[in-house]
Amino acid sequence: MPRYKLTIEYDGGAYVGWQRQPNAMSVQQAIEDALAIFCAERPLIQGAGRTDAGVHALGQVAHVDLGRDWRADVVRDAANAHLVGKSIAILRAEKVADSFNARFSAIKRHYLYRILNRRAPPTIDRGFVWHLKRKIDAQAMHDAAQCLVGKHDFSTFRDAECQANSPLRTLDEISVRRVGDEVRVNVSALSFLHRQVRSMAGSLENVGAGKWSAADLRAALEARDRARCGPVAPPNGLYLTHIDYPEK
Repeated sequence: MPRYKLTIEYDGGAYVGWQRQPNAMSVQQAIEDALAIFCAERPLIQGAGRTDAGVHALGQVAHVDLGRDWRADVVRDAANAHLVGKSIAILRAEKVADSFNARFSAIKRHYLYRILNRRAPPTIDRGFVWHLKRKIDAQAMHDAAQCLVGKHDFSTFRDAECQANSPLRTLDEISVRRVGDEVRVNVSALSFLHRQVRSMAGSLENVGAGKWSAADLRAALEARDRARCGPVAPPNGLYLTHIDYPEK
């Protein structure tokens, strides 16, 4: 049974998130439905990360086992033909070894959080950024954020419904920079807690707005207390950009 690696782009605004849900449409289900139409079977796909409702992806990865040995480009094109109008696209399909697992073979996940920081509201990017009218200081946010790098107990930035066994995570990198009217927060790690990136982005906005100092952010982290988290940033500014795997 051949295994395929799928690289996927989607607008998460119309979905309840990546993971299949019993009473609402998810990205996972939409792709499985598209695959089922052309390959006459009901395949199950496994994604590398479970994005929340409203969160987007530029490079989500999933794997799927199909009963027939299709060419990879046929899998991509046939799935996309049945995803027209769904705001989901299979960017690449590749045949991979049976040992490849989209979730467990991953060695690093990368996210981007976009903040549109201007008085005028978004038009083209409506639904794809967090709009903040008051000027925020990206450099102050970047400097403060460096205390989050490394292995920490991230309980402060962990959603109350997070099902992870441990709040310990290692954040490999976080950067904040301004590009014109946009402030971009990039983070990288092997794995994240539920809503960790949005929680950190919201707390960093407190720093950028002058409500918190760098010491306040560090104190919030060290408190290991969800009540010390700043506002959770909305989902529409968050993107799963890409996922790293071993070269071999």
